[in-house]
Amino acid sequence: MDEGKPTKAKWWSRPRPDTGRPAEDDGDWHLPAPAVASGGEPDVLAAPAGGSAGSGRTDDDHDTVPQADQGDPQPSQAPRAPVDAAPPVSAPEAPEPPAEPLPQPLPEPRDDGYTEVPYGAPGPWAPAPPVQHPGLAAAAPPSPYRAPAAPWQRYDPWAGPVSLSQSGGPVGVRPGRGRRGLVLGAVLIALASGGIGGAIGSYLERNGGTDVELPQAGAESTHRAPGSVAGIAASALPGVVTIHTKGSSEQGTGTGFVLDNRGHILTNNHVVEPVGTGGEISVTFAGGESTRAKVVGHDTGYDLAVIRVDRVHGLKPLPLGNSESVQVGDPVVAIGAPFDLANTVTAGIISAKDRPITAGGEKGDGSDVSYVDALQTDAPINPGNSGGPLVDSKARVIGINSAIRSADGGSELDGGQSGSIGLGFAIPINQAKRVAEELINTGRATHPVIGVTLDMDYSGDGARVGIKGNSGGSSVSPGGPGATAGIRPRDVITAVDGVSVHSGEELIVKIRSHRPKDKLVLTVERDGKERKMSLVLGSADGG
Repeated sequence: MDEGKPTKAKWWSRPRPDTGRPAEDDGDWHLPAPAVASGGEPDVLAAPAGGSAGSGRTDDDHDTVPQADQGDPQPSQAPRAPVDAAPPVSAPEAPEPPAEPLPQPLPEPRDDGYTEVPYGAPGPWAPAPPVQHPGLAAAAPPSPYRAPAAPWQRYDPWAGPVSLSQSGGPVGVRPGRGRRGLVLGAVLIALASGGIGGAIGSYLERNGGTDVELPQAGAESTHRAPGSVAGIAASALPGVVTIHTKGSSEQGTGTGFVLDNRGHILTNNHVVEPVGTGGEISVTFAGGESTRAKVVGHDTGYDLAVIRVDRVHGLKPLPLGNSESVQVGDPVVAIGAPFDLANTVTAGIISAKDRPITAGGEKGDGSDVSYVDALQTDAPINPGNSGGPLVDSKARVIGINSAIRSADGGSELDGGQSGSIGLGFAIPINQAKRVAEELINTGRATHPVIGVTLDMDYSGDGARVGIKGNSGGSSVSPGGPGATAGIRPRDVITAVDGVSVHSGEELIVKIRSHRPKDKLVLTVERDGKERKMSLVLGSADGG
């Protein structure tokens, strides 16, 4: 639109009195200038004075609007009196009624004394002024045809938030700049709140203002691979027992494991030795159940014993492995009650095989000395582990833990109180199986022998045959395996089946690792010459 011209109001959807068509078909209507009342104020509720309803414009002259500076006003239009001292504001134009309105029937009289005027007919109601932008209204020059607009008439619903002063002018800030200020203020408040909250939380955490709850892993599966240490322990522990012995003068603690469902348990001889003939043996299973046991048989030379529990159900015998198949470096697990700490599990490897070990000898006459061709392990073994199983990766018993190397350089049975230094020794299960079977079946074990008496004081390399026997007779038993093979007094035996021996103890250990009636080949040195001799091992009752 041109600057200085008021906006034309259009009622797009006002129905016609006769057909209901939108009023836009009749063009733009302008309300004639209002008549001035006698008091000098324009009467906005009065009907148009003079002229027809369409006076002041034609249908073809839509843009012609009377202006204050276009000459004399028309005769039918009186000059508009000034209204107070308020700044002139253009008022919206109201549409004029049709030039020739169709006759309308009058409504029936109402009981309340009021008469209803048909819609669209002339009456005392002025049409509501259209909404105009305050800027446009303020920019329009004063017109005698428009009444001054009140402040509420300048409201624009599409504009930003503004406030009105007493004079009707907008007061406030620009919408864009206000939003930026609000956003900046919200960010500053959030940062300040976060900093204050963090400081308060830190203070409360340091000074115990709130309960502390530490992070922790959730519940996980307790299943372990059968070949792991945990899997091996879970499989073997139900078959391991803790043994407590009490005699007339001493008591002790050791370990054992179940051999069969009949209640036979294998352990070391030195574990049950304190019992004597009138002591007691108590067996405690892995689940905590305890019962009494009695000795079935024992052997000092092998340091093995079998005890038995009666009327016990649900026993878990441990499977036996093959000690001949064991190789150096194989993983092993030792189970026992070191220092009376039941169900203790330690792990290591086989660090050596065929290690000749002698233990015992406290009596001084050699009757209590044990000779073991042992498996060496670095699995920690301590007092109380004696008699417990040494198992392989499949939880099969391959040895019986029996002795440790003490820190003072001595080799001793588990009866001592020296701690483990990583040198433990176990009786191979192949040897222990044979002895256990004999103890269960006969109550005694047999020892393989060659029928000679050795000179235990010989300090040279090998095992020398003595001059005389223990009873004062010949050192070579007449008719024994050695005599049959051709061994003589003062012969030095240097090897058994090609394996060198360096002392009398080692020769005994090698012999004891076989069964009676086994055939051996001995390397014998006589008068500076070596010779090979074959013999069949004899048998002697053990003690």
